[in-house]
Amino acid sequence: MKILISPAIGQLIRYGIVGVMSNCLIYCGYLFIVYLGGGAKFSMTLMYLTGVVFSFFANFKWTFSQEDNRGTLFRYLQMHLVGYLLNFLLLFAFVDFLHYPHQVVQAISIVLVAIFGFFVCKYYVFQGGSK
Repeated sequence: MKILISPAIGQLIRYGIVGVMSNCLIYCGYLFIVYLGGGAKFSMTLMYLTGVVFSFFANFKWTFSQEDNRGTLFRYLQMHLVGYLLNFLLLFAFVDFLHYPHQVVQAISIVLVAIFGFFVCKYYVFQGGSK
């Protein structure tokens, strides 16, 4: 028996798999860099850039089955710039001003930025994807 899944649900599942894999590794890297003495915002910046590179290639080919890359990388970088700024502002506000633990704030930020990223990827970045 073959189960039919709508293209959008399939993309969401693939995006989730890429996101969980990359964000788990990125979060562990973030904690490790902070442990070694790197500041929270520096560590987030370094690991965010690492995640952008990995997730672009995974989402380009697998999640959204993009074939034409004209403008895709630029749109992807735009999306991640906004996501980065959102993540940075959340750390700044909740850690620096409200004194919440950076580990908790970063974990929540990853989820919020991922949700934002899926919708922007689906409807703006990879608008030509076929799966």
